[in-house]
Formats: sequence, structure tokens, C-alpha cells
Amino acid sequence: MPLIVTKFGGTSVSSRETWQNIAIITRAHLARGDQPLIVCSALTQISNKLEKAITLALTNEHETLFEDIVQSHHHLARALDVPETLVDHELEALEKLLTGIALLKEAPPRTRARVLSLGELMLTRLGHAFLEREGITCHWKDARDLLESTPMPGNDPLNWLAARCDSTPDSKLAESLNQLAPAAIITQGFFARDPGGDTVLLGRGGSDTSAALLAAILGAKACEIWTDVPGIYTANPHLLPHARLLRHLHYDEAQEIATMGARVLHPNCLPPVRRANIPMTVKFTRRPEHPGTLISEKRDASLPAVKSIQVRNNVILISIDTLHMWQQVGFLAEVFAVFRTHGFSVDLLSSSEFNVTVSLDSNAQLRDSKALDALVQELGTHGRVKRIDGCSAVSLVGHPMQTVLPQLGPALEALAEEHVYLMSMASNGLNLSFVVNTTGADNLCRKLHALLIENNHAAVYCSKSWHEEFGNVTEPPLSWWQESREKLLNLAKTSAPCFVYHLPTVREQARKLARLNAINKRFYAIKANPHPAILATLRAEGVAFECVSLPELKHVFAEFPDIPPQDVLFTPNFAPREEYREAMTYGCHVTVDNLSIFKEWGEDFRGKQVILRIDPGSGAGHHRHVCTGGSASKFGIGQESLTDVRALSVQFGFTVKGLHIHAGSGVHTPQLWQQNLLLLAQLAKDFPDVHILNVGGGLGVAERAHQNALDLEALNAGLLAARAEAPDVAVWLEPGRFYVAESGVLLAHVTQCKQKSGTRFVGIETGMNSLIRPALYGAWHEMVNLTRLDTPCTELVHVVGPICETGDTFGQNRPFPPSREGDVVLIANAGAYGHCMGSHYNLRPPAQECILD
Repeated sequence: MPLIVTKFGGTSVSSRETWQNIAIITRAHLARGDQPLIVCSALTQISNKLEKAITLALTNEHETLFEDIVQSHHHLARALDVPETLVDHELEALEKLLTGIALLKEAPPRTRARVLSLGELMLTRLGHAFLEREGITCHWKDARDLLESTPMPGNDPLNWLAARCDSTPDSKLAESLNQLAPAAIITQGFFARDPGGDTVLLGRGGSDTSAALLAAILGAKACEIWTDVPGIYTANPHLLPHARLLRHLHYDEAQEIATMGARVLHPNCLPPVRRANIPMTVKFTRRPEHPGTLISEKRDASLPAVKSIQVRNNVILISIDTLHMWQQVGFLAEVFAVFRTHGFSVDLLSSSEFNVTVSLDSNAQLRDSKALDALVQELGTHGRVKRIDGCSAVSLVGHPMQTVLPQLGPALEALAEEHVYLMSMASNGLNLSFVVNTTGADNLCRKLHALLIENNHAAVYCSKSWHEEFGNVTEPPLSWWQESREKLLNLAKTSAPCFVYHLPTVREQARKLARLNAINKRFYAIKANPHPAILATLRAEGVAFECVSLPELKHVFAEFPDIPPQDVLFTPNFAPREEYREAMTYGCHVTVDNLSIFKEWGEDFRGKQVILRIDPGSGAGHHRHVCTGGSASKFGIGQESLTDVRALSVQFGFTVKGLHIHAGSGVHTPQLWQQNLLLLAQLAKDFPDVHILNVGGGLGVAERAHQNALDLEALNAGLLAARAEAPDVAVWLEPGRFYVAESGVLLAHVTQCKQKSGTRFVGIETGMNSLIRPALYGAWHEMVNLTRLDTPCTELVHVVGPICETGDTFGQNRPFPPSREGDVVLIANAGAYGHCMGSHYNLRPPAQECILD
């Protein structure tokens, strides 16, 4: 009878509901003619409690926690309707062991292993009784009769706390278990015995390893790991709900993901099943029908390189500085001999001419602190040694990672705010890791996941995200262009390629900002889209205008001859002197962002009131080209120059009436504007005439259907809190894209379709001459075949234009239906920085503009 190993983790064995599912899973295997070998972890949190009980027993303070452990198992026994007395033997043993620790004031590794093994023993006593009660014939087996460790020489604690076992097939053992068929077998994970009969542990999380070892030793047809998530995801779904399920992985990739921090699998569980070529599936206990993640020897070379981004915490770094490394043969061999002597294994490594930095593998956490101190002391004979704690490794995992290096430019920008201690790429191309401070690791993971995975629509990611499948997902309302599909298709017949602007959406966006009571005045940055109809719509909503050039300024006054000058803001950058002079004749607000302007043209400002644009010191935004803060940015006056501005204001007789900060565009963090206002309020203390604080724009727009929009309520609350620092000033806001992006779409006909070496292209009649944002910023725009909107998307295509540039690509690997010449493609969120940034490159005119109201 074929054997199948099913392992159930702590959360999968902790309630009657999950045990009922275990019974369903076991019956299904038996019905298919397979013999299930059930491997169980301890009750959830029990291993942690047993470890803590050992620590408390050293000071004879363990009684309360011991009683907690007793009650946890009695509670489960009652829930399963089995006798509580089933665990009496193990509880008596636990009490004696803890008492012995208290008396001797020591807990050697051998004793620790015996204590920690009791959790699995108690759990399987209860689980065995439940399955028998459910009518499933089931035999209970002690794992120590099934697995034997291969110890290292000496008394290394790892022999008891992180033992290794051989996975050589054992036909006699397999036959003895097969004779029990057609019954199920239940046993424990996490521990084994050594050749002397002592209990040894396989390391925390070692139940996965137990299952894999037993599968290999017994020649199982498959190994199933049942857990509290439906499989392996592109990131930890509890940290990133938009992480997507990976439906298939090669053994190598799964091993790397597990090693680099994914807690769904123990890294030691992959080698045994790989050597035996046994497929492993990670499954969801609460939904047995879910397909999960299959791990096997198959590899699909067409899938994208980056499969997952993982965070591994509690990383210890050892950094050695020395001049003796330079051209010294065998230096690293001598250093690594020290690690070997002290029993430490190196994980990641990075070296230069005068430094080598390594991370220690996870077993370092199991070693006595004195052992680590001894390692550092001996390494000190080779150079200046520094131990760095509080680190985490953030790893990009996939294969082959070398192919993704050219695409990593924007992703590496996410590292700008982090202290990167070490960067290492595996020679086998399976991972690229960055070691940073733990405090920033999760945020870095989020950024990298958004850039490299959420923006990638290749087939491996077409599964649902955790949030879509298990969260409280409400379908987003239909966008205006979905509701206006027929109108747009008719318009495309006569006008494509064309931008179409939906004025009701512009009004809706304006009214959202009008509800922010922390803002005294709202401006629209007309560079986003200066179309007269859009300006008129916003003006009717009480919005003022911000201009960055003299032609923009003239455009506003031409469209609105009676507009009050105080409703117009002029904020140029490196503009000629004549623009400032002429702008001041209009009587509008003028912003200056360069100290040299006052030094060289100070007389032009005599008797005038100006606003200063201040460099906040760092930028923000969706791309480096839109980050407008920091020393490398051309915008703003450095804060160190404000003393000079005050002196020049006295010399030339001008008044500073306002201060302004704009950090960048496409920002989704509402705290940014609060920080801007707090900084401006602090700086305003040195300018007694300041009564305007402009916190800038850059409000992010949701790019995808399920992406969270910028939290305007949080933004408003933050500004209200910050206003306490400057209660008597007017606060201004000046977004551009926020008002108009969602109101616009670009329509274009399909001209040609092409397939080349497995890559599909859909070409449309206009390109970067109409919408340059994807080429310039790598911007993401939703794209659909509007003609075939209801046809299933069965292809992944590159959507491209006719411009003679490789960069003339709107999007890569986008899900599309089979498309034909003449179909209408719609590119969404194109209301901002589209036509106004267009060109006649290749002498192709940009798409025309149309209005829907």
C-alpha cells in the first residue's frame, strides 16, 4: 500500500475544527488506497512555553507556567472529547524534569531536549484517541523508534538541539509499517533518538524535517505539509496581504525561500525529499480542497526570475577589518578555520581588500553566548572585529537572479533610506540578499515587493493574492470608463488616438480635497494638464492655480481674465530673470527657490513679498525623477542658506510672507505632509512676517483596482495636529495629478500583433509621443482591450507603440485577451502628464484631446 506522509503544524492541531479536517484528509487518503503517516507538531505555543518553563525552573519560578501547560492540554482533550488522563504520563515526566532543573540550577542540552519533546508526545496521545473515536483505525508510534540521528564528534549542544539524521531508505522499517495497512499511523515531529537512545531535537520547526526524513526513509509517494497558510507566497502574507500564491516551485527555489526566512517550511526538510525525488506539497489545513504549492524537480524557464521576497530576522554579523588581507594568500582560509573550530557556520559573505563581513547561520542562536564571545576573541587575532546584532536579511529569491539585475535599478533606490551592512548574491543565482537594521526590514520588503512582484503580471503571479482570496474583499466600484464603454468605443471610431477627460471625475476629486478642513487654500498644479475645460471645472470648484512657467501664467490669465491675482501662484525653477519680473506685474504670489536669485537680482524684489521654497533635506515619490528633495535635487533653498536669505531681505527690502516644501510626487504616506508642516512651522520662527505655509502636492493616486488610495482622513488629521505648532498661519496644498489622473484615458487602435521567441506584442497607433510616463518613470498604467473587455485574458503581452525606440513600451507582461488589428486599447489614469508632455517625435503628432461631461 503506497505511503503518504502528512505533517500538521501547531496551529493545525490546536482545535476540534482542525482535527476534524485532519480526519477528513486522512479518510480521503485511505479511500484513495494510500496509507497516511501523520506527523504532528506540538500544540500551538507549547514549545515556546516549554522553553520558557526551563528558564523559569532555573530560578524555581515555573509552577504557574507548568499549570498553564497542563490546562492547555486538558482544554484540547475536552474539545476533542477524549480523556484528559491520556497525557498524565508526560505531564508527570515534565514536572519531574522541571523540578530537577530547579534543584540543580542547570539545564544541559540533553535535559532541554527531553523537556521540549514532551509537547509532541502529549499532542499525539490526544490526536490518536480522537482519530480512533472518529472511526479511523490508527496506530501510535514513537518517533524515536523511526528516526535516529548522526551525531557530530564531542559534546556539541547541537547534537541534542539541532541534530541531523540520515535519510537512507530503510526497507525493513517500511515493510513493518506497511504491515499495519490499511490503518493510519500517527507519530511526532521535531525529535528523534541518538545511537545511545537519548532524545534529540531536529531544531525549532523541525517537524517539517521529520516528515521529509520519514518520507525518504520509507519511500513515500508524496509528502504533504499542512499549515495555517495555503502555500508558499511571494512574501509573508501576514505582512503583505497582497502577496500572491506560488503554485509551483523547484526544490532549489523552495529551499532558498525557506532558508531566507519563510516560516511556512523548515529549510532542512527539502534535501531529503529532493534526493529521493518525492514531491512535496504545502497545503492549508482549514481548506483541504485548496491546491497549495507543489514543490518538485520541474522548473519552468519561462517564469520570471524573482519568485519571492523574504525577511529573516535575528541575523548576527561579524565584521573583520584588517590591512593584512591585501594580497595575502590563505587569509580567508585562516579566518574560516576559526569559525569551524568554534562550531559556527557562515551564511552570507561580502569582502573587500580590507574587510570581510559574514552572517552566522540560524544555529548561532542556539549556541551559548560564551561560545560567540570566544569566537570573536580569537577572530581578533586576525584584525579588528565587530559584532553587529539587531539585523535582518531581506532576500530576493528566484532563478536565475542574474537575469533580473538590469531591472533592479528602481528597486535598489528603495535601499537609499537603509543602512546596508552587507549585500550578497549566491553564485547559483538563487538569491540576492541585503542585510539591514531590523527596524527597516519589513518596510524594505514592502517596497521591493511592490516594485518587483506587484508590478509583474507574469503567469506565476496570476494566482489570487492572500487578500483577494481570504480577506474581506469588496469589489471596487466600476470606473467611469467602464460605465462609459460604448461612448468611448464610438468616440474611438472617429477620434483615436485620443485622450478623453471625464469632467465629473475631476469635480469629484476636487470635492474630496475641499473636505479637508486643515487646508485653507487649494491650488491645482496646472502642469499636470492645462486643458481649458479642466481648468474651468476646477475653478468652478473654488480651486486656485499654481504655475511653473510664464506661458502657464499667461494661459491662466487668458482663460480667466477676472481671476484675483491672489488665486494664482508662480513657482518657477531656473527660469530666466524676465519671467520673475513679468510675473510680479500680475500681482500673483511668487515663489523663489534659489539663494542666488536674491544675490544677483535683489533689486527686482525691493518692496515685494515672496514665498521661499525650502529643500526638506530628503525626497519622496514613486521614482527618482519625481523626488524633489535632497542635495542632489535641483529644487529648493538649502536650510543652511536661510540665514543668508534673512540678511538679503534686509539689504534689498523684500518680505518673506510664506514658506513652501514639496518633497516629490506619487506619495502614499499621509504622514509626509504632517512632517512638511512641522518643519515649515519650525523654520517660520525665524521669519516674523510668514503667514503662509505651503505643504506642496504629490498626493499619490491608486494605480490598481485593489490598491489602497491615499488616506485623506489621516492626512487631514496629521495636518490638524501639526497646526498646533503654527496656529495663526494659512496652510496651502498644491496637488496636480491627484485632481486629473483618474479622469483621463488614452484610446488607441491595435495596429499589429506579433509573437517572437515566446514573447507576445500588441502594437497600438500611438506611443511615447503621447504618453511618455512609462518610458520616463517606469510608471504603471492599467491597460485593457476595451473592444474585448468581457473576453478572458489568456495571454501575457507587451503593449508597445510605433515610435522608433525600444523604450516605447507602455507595459510588459500584461494579461490580455487574444487581440486583433482594429481593437481599441484603453490606457487608464492618463489624465495627468499625458498630452502636455507629448511630442512630435518621429513626426508623429500626439493623441488629440476630447471631453466627456
